[in-house]
Amino acid sequence: GQRLGITEVDDAIWLVSFMHYDLGYIDLEQRTLQTIDNPFGTRLSPMS
Repeated sequence: GQRLGITEVDDAIWLVSFMHYDLGYIDLEQRTLQTIDNPFGTRLSPMS
């Protein structure tokens, strides 16, 4: 139920974002979704 942002970056190519994270690209002509590897980066474990 969260909102996503979409921005056209080229003809029929759209960048999909959530908050300030880029998630992937939608190609409307090819009808494909190309995800970005690890859009949230690495996560560090808290020190114990």
